[in-house]
Amino acid sequence: MENGAAEAAAGLAAVDPRPTGRRAALILAAVALIVAVDQATKAWAVASLSDGPIGLIGEGVELRLSRNPGGAFSTFRGATPVLAVIAAGASVFLWRTAHRATDRWVLTGLVLVLSGALGNLVDRVARSPGFLRGHVVDFVSVGWWPVFNVADSAITLGAIALVIRTWRAQPDPAPDSGG
Repeated sequence: MENGAAEAAAGLAAVDPRPTGRRAALILAAVALIVAVDQATKAWAVASLSDGPIGLIGEGVELRLSRNPGGAFSTFRGATPVLAVIAAGASVFLWRTAHRATDRWVLTGLVLVLSGALGNLVDRVARSPGFLRGHVVDFVSVGWWPVFNVADSAITLGAIALVIRTWRAQPDPAPDSGG
């Protein structure tokens, strides 16, 4: 049985693994759309939230402008150039891996993580205080959770999709032959 047929028989949603211009264009379009939404919402946050937060649901959910000079959960403060280089390298790896992905869950997860990495990389490259030192704009505050943005959400959702796919990909135990 061909590999594609085996995947379909196993109930996997397979995509054509052959690199094509159309496939690359679709991946690029999805990534560009998510990065554009991320950057547009960050621009809105900088313009609209400078005077203070906007409460959405009491004090538990609000839009609050925050600038993060570090990594996730404000770790690695002062290491923005290193984080930018790591994000650039990870983006190349994610692009190449997404381009070869044969599973829709994996492809979706990789595209989301790539989009989020690029969205935050744009901030590190282009925002103040300067090239490779820019602070990431965060603006969604939910309870005790650290303030985040669309790029962070894309990374999280992509990671969840990849974990779900990995969990679902576990082979079923061999049936007992009763012998």
